[in-house]
Amino acid sequence: MEKRWTLSDFEIGKPLGKGKFGQVFLAREKKSNHIVAIKVLFKNQLKQSQAVHQLRREVEIQSHLRHPNILRLYGYFYDQTKVFLILEYAAKGELYKELQKCKYFSEKRSAMYIASIARALIYLHGKHVIHRDIKPENLLLGQQGEIKIADFGWSVHTFNRRQTMCGTLDYLPPEMVESVEHDASVDIWSLGVLCYEFLYGVPPFEAIDHSVTYKRIIEVDLKFPLEPIVSPGAKDLISQILVKDSSQRLPLHKLLKHPWIIQHVDHSEIC
Repeated sequence: MEKRWTLSDFEIGKPLGKGKFGQVFLAREKKSNHIVAIKVLFKNQLKQSQAVHQLRREVEIQSHLRHPNILRLYGYFYDQTKVFLILEYAAKGELYKELQKCKYFSEKRSAMYIASIARALIYLHGKHVIHRDIKPENLLLGQQGEIKIADFGWSVHTFNRRQTMCGTLDYLPPEMVESVEHDASVDIWSLGVLCYEFLYGVPPFEAIDHSVTYKRIIEVDLKFPLEPIVSPGAKDLISQILVKDSSQRLPLHKLLKHPWIIQHVDHSEIC
């Protein structure tokens, strides 16, 4: 029988961050001394935002995933007012903060991250899960600096399904902006946006006005700035991913064989 957790099983430590519906804390499981992160969600806020179903789906999906580049969800428990998620602790924190600190990443580092995320997405898509919200804020770094995909709040367990617009504006593919049917290739598009942001420090279709961003996404108005200097190989990879016709985007297994990835990533290093 599976263990029923309670708050008394844990020693709660420092806050690690704030989420939309609560906070994340460092914690230690008393019996095993295992260090975890505990996400505390308030039931009334979940109900008000009609996010209960979304949370159920997130727990259902994430608890079954086992991949070195996907944050583990070990379990959950709840009381009268709160829901607690027991998550793997990513010691090096949010990739978003790291990117802000560095302004942009080197090509080697960017390629390493992109290859790791691509492998995790191949695993996800093989399990018929689309993440739909790949962006720096939803990526964490483990003890060795390895990347961990987190936050499965927008994930769905099915393919070829017309869906509401979800995810984050800068990372939305044209088919979501235009509210047409979408499939797993939305995650491939996000990987292209991510690669661009890693190398240039800003997402490719960013604009002051939302409506301009929408227009630039729909037209795939892709421009490569002169600064910082980025190699033709990296630009070629991004150009093969950020394609309006979702069926023509570079498949993930081909992305891993792209010369730019091969050049920068020692495959024994992809973690």
